Amino acid sequence: MLKIRLRRTGAKKQPSYRVVVTEATAPRDGTFLEILGHYNPLTEPTTFVIKEDRVREWLGRGAQPTDRVARLLSKQGIVPPPPYVPTPTATPAPASA
Repeated sequence: MLKIRLRRTGAKKQPSYRVVVTEATAPRDGTFLEILGHYNPLTEPTTFVIKEDRVREWLGRGAQPTDRVARLLSKQGIVPPPPYVPTPTATPAPASA
């Protein structure tokens, strides 16, 4: 299965990412098929540059974006936003007497 995901680049404590298409089993910074764009969360506002036509082609071939990439792509209007799934909150343990 193919994934569209982030590949970390940049120095220590200065992350920037490439958006790549890769096999789901490949390591995060391992081999990839194509670079689709880049993302820098440290700039104000964040920088996200993407090749929309290539992303649409890979999505048409069955590649699945990760949650973070899907959120970034939805901000660009390329894919619909992913569904919101609330995280369950922990219930406090009953106080013992």
